[in-house]
Amino acid sequence: MSIASTQSTPGYMDADYYYATGIQLAEGKGFTEPFLWNYLDNPSGLPHPSHAYWMPLASILSALGIRLAPGFGFDSAQMAFILLSALIPLITAALAFSLTRKRDLALISALLALFSGYYAPFLTTTDTFSIYMLLGGSFFLTLNIRKTWLKAIALGLIAALMHLSRADGAIWLVIAALALITHHSSRPSLSSFFFPLFVLAISYLLLISPWLYRNLITFGAALAPGGDQMLWLTSYDQIFSYPAGSLSMETWLASGWGEIIKARLWALSLNLGTTLGVQGGIILLPFIIWGAWKERKKQIVYTGIFAWATTFLVMTVIFPFAGARGGFFHSGAALQPLWWALAPVGLERAIAWIAKKRRWRIREARQVFLVGLVGMSVLLTGAILWGRVLSPVAREQAQNEGVPLYVSIEKIISAQEGYDGRAVIVSNPPGYFLASERNALALPDGDAQTVLAIAERYNAGYLILEEGGVTKGLLPLFDAPETEEKIIFLKQIEGAKIFVIETK
Repeated sequence: MSIASTQSTPGYMDADYYYATGIQLAEGKGFTEPFLWNYLDNPSGLPHPSHAYWMPLASILSALGIRLAPGFGFDSAQMAFILLSALIPLITAALAFSLTRKRDLALISALLALFSGYYAPFLTTTDTFSIYMLLGGSFFLTLNIRKTWLKAIALGLIAALMHLSRADGAIWLVIAALALITHHSSRPSLSSFFFPLFVLAISYLLLISPWLYRNLITFGAALAPGGDQMLWLTSYDQIFSYPAGSLSMETWLASGWGEIIKARLWALSLNLGTTLGVQGGIILLPFIIWGAWKERKKQIVYTGIFAWATTFLVMTVIFPFAGARGGFFHSGAALQPLWWALAPVGLERAIAWIAKKRRWRIREARQVFLVGLVGMSVLLTGAILWGRVLSPVAREQAQNEGVPLYVSIEKIISAQEGYDGRAVIVSNPPGYFLASERNALALPDGDAQTVLAIAERYNAGYLILEEGGVTKGLLPLFDAPETEEKIIFLKQIEGAKIFVIETK
């Protein structure tokens, strides 16, 4: 709750998107967006059908908070996420107790979840982190259900909710199916093999079908268009390619196998760093591994290992750019309750092993090191929160970036004559809309001529280039802002350069 009190805005584009589309829902405008954050589905104009890339559950929860407590702005949208984040330590404790039957280890696991390291600043904002953690913990707890039909129903519903949270959540349906298969691998009956899978599929489809139907009537396909182009990226900025349809297997292969392999090795290094620093909390990783080895024969644990390996593979090999730039950080949140549940198990095992060699008193050593583990997590979380949220530097940065900066820019734009109804091209379109209620378009992966083409098609009158957020093709314009005849430099504020676009 104290972290949430420091967040007056979502803080970054993903969270801005869910909040902005939540506002649209709460105001009765349906699944629409008055901005474009990419051009992959070849949008015809604004407003545009929302969630052609991201999934809707976080937006629905944001809208629910806004409807329940209107008039409180972002605080209203946070309500559901604050509640979900408060439940994460409880479900982690339940998961730990189901594995160990030890109350003290369950308490330690809950405290590790409470002081959640790098995830701490993100759990109470309008994003999928708290949703995914809670659903992931619920998924693993569901594996303890003895009645096969009930387990299949619960896993199907949870997998559907995970898919409604994130597009990569669809892999949890496969993980659920494999969990049911391995649980019944010793049974020769065909009915005992196929019936749980049938029940799983029905329960999953029951919850996901309305969204698939919405996509079908909106986009003409059950899965929203544009997502398949993510397979063929050769750089991260190509997410913002314009015009649509420029990405294909042919362009991907044309980049050469050297570049293709290089990109995946780059993603591998970053995702391994995320495994150590974020998921493993630096100090927890050795104990997580040791705990997983000790409990490796339990279905919860070997299913979790398979889920992590699958997620890691998808986010490294199939979607390396999206995965390395935040996708693996997001999707890995589903595994965190399990890792926090296993870390005390691994530490307890390590203490017992060392105690035999050093002749320690196991009981006293166990208490000291378990408390020390929590203490280290508290210190790490505190350091992260100080650096990212609480320090004077972090607070000043928050006031000079994102939505607060866009509020200042909008005052300058609003003072211009003849451009009242025209959109802005900017690196964070949902963030700009939140600051101004003005239509906003994504900064493209292209040059000045690409900007002019977008401005002509979507009625844009302004371009904003922010330091550190300029695509490669527009760097020359950022460095020499007075070189383009039809993109006229207007003013600079807090490292952001504002341009007027003349399309006539």
